[in-house]
Amino acid sequence: MSKKLKVGVLGATGMVGQRFVSLLENHPWYEVSLVAASESSAGKRYAEAVAGRWALKAPIPTAAAGLTVGNASEVARIAREVDFVFCAVDMPKEVTAKLEEDYARAETPVVSNNSAHRATPDVPMMVPEVNPEHVAVVEAQRRRLGTKRGFIAVKPNCSLQSYVPALHPLMEFGPKRVAVATYQAISGAGKTFESWPEMIDNVIPFIKGEEEKSEKEPLKIWGQVKDGRIVNATAPVFTAQCIRVPASDGHLAAVFATFEKKPAKEEVLELWRSFEGKPQKLGLPSAPKPFLTYFDEDARPQTRLDRDAGKGMAITIGRLRPDALFDYRFVCLSHNTIRGAAGGAVLTAELLTAEGYIQPK
Repeated sequence: MSKKLKVGVLGATGMVGQRFVSLLENHPWYEVSLVAASESSAGKRYAEAVAGRWALKAPIPTAAAGLTVGNASEVARIAREVDFVFCAVDMPKEVTAKLEEDYARAETPVVSNNSAHRATPDVPMMVPEVNPEHVAVVEAQRRRLGTKRGFIAVKPNCSLQSYVPALHPLMEFGPKRVAVATYQAISGAGKTFESWPEMIDNVIPFIKGEEEKSEKEPLKIWGQVKDGRIVNATAPVFTAQCIRVPASDGHLAAVFATFEKKPAKEEVLELWRSFEGKPQKLGLPSAPKPFLTYFDEDARPQTRLDRDAGKGMAITIGRLRPDALFDYRFVCLSHNTIRGAAGGAVLTAELLTAEGYIQPK
């Protein structure tokens, strides 16, 4: 790409917004030219706005540190200054939904980390290696919004980013029933151990809304684009338990699956080892190679050891074995604020750019 696209990050002061700013430093296609947040942060330098709450180990990128924080609600002004935006605002769902549509109607594509439009039938909700064909629904969304270049695309909830990619290469065998228990890091709640000391030496067996998302969102991901909308798949049937654990980053999932046609263990392992998604085939900047890695060791993957595989964008899998109630069980791991949040959205934007949906203004 001869000239970098100008990117705005909405909600740039929060944990996921910080991750966007960090990941986009030195990106070959994109340049963070604008950061925006709530009115209380507007007018401050970015370094000042995140002082005392910068949650990442890497320092604040120098180029972003001196940017003046804008007010995310000033849609017209921000839309004039950027080619597209990433959205990670912390607002009520209805307010977020309207804000994102306002940016789309201002002819500024939105790639969102938020849940507000995940159930909207003509909004693609993407794991780029799994359902890249869903970009086709953007044209129908543009017709509804009355736009030429503006639209909204979203990424799924972080809780399912490990087990949906692991199940996807096995779809030819017809998974029927899946039970999953996710063990989710505190950064999924936007917290660190310093800000949430109650999580030290503790496990909380409830995360509001996570189980419903974990059970329903995979069916949209595996749905089909028909008549300008995404029609959800009807199988497999999911049941989920989501548990908060004292890990800083990384969501681990224990998965149990039954299939219409049970594959041999060797077939499963070979499909995992050989799977390559469209981002890998296109050589997108954030696409990990390999996307899926299987460990033969009994005690892998481990959150602290393996969450950063593929710079936090890869999925690691282990402990595939027969089960007494299901056909198979296994464990898998993803980095929740990289692959599961900002990094997954960046990769989605890269796919949309490669497919011609995001272009310079």
